[in-house]
Amino acid sequence: MLLLRVVTALNEAKVKYAVAGGYAVALHGAVRGTVDVDLVIGLTKGDYVAAEGAMRSIGFEPRLPVSAEEVFDFRDEYRKNKNLVAWSFFNPKNPLEIVDIVITHDLKKLKSIAVSLGKTPIRILSIESLIAMKEESGRPQDREDIKALERLRK
Repeated sequence: MLLLRVVTALNEAKVKYAVAGGYAVALHGAVRGTVDVDLVIGLTKGDYVAAEGAMRSIGFEPRLPVSAEEVFDFRDEYRKNKNLVAWSFFNPKNPLEIVDIVITHDLKKLKSIAVSLGKTPIRILSIESLIAMKEESGRPQDREDIKALERLRK
């Protein structure tokens, strides 16, 4: 399973992270299908470098030919001038396997909780943080996710 491979690599690399997006919505208990793994990581150069190493260790390559250091150092410029919101990785052996690291948010400013998938510990964004991120995005799927998350909060 893609999510397990990704979080195991991140855990081994000691990356500060939380799963966001569809997987986080599903892990909170909503019915939600997704194909990619969305992550928020610590806003430090060390976490960016460790995350890149973790992704490469499981065979993933960055979609853009830039290093972790460049993404970290120029993330504001990438966001403002190129509308880049995620640092995307893909598996060349299976291009449908995608991991997106959100570069617009700092993990320290979001709440996350610990869950387990089997014996694997996983950090996921809290319902409140997921809703806040999804409200910013405003895409149709995000609006549906917000409704599902609101129902879970009751």
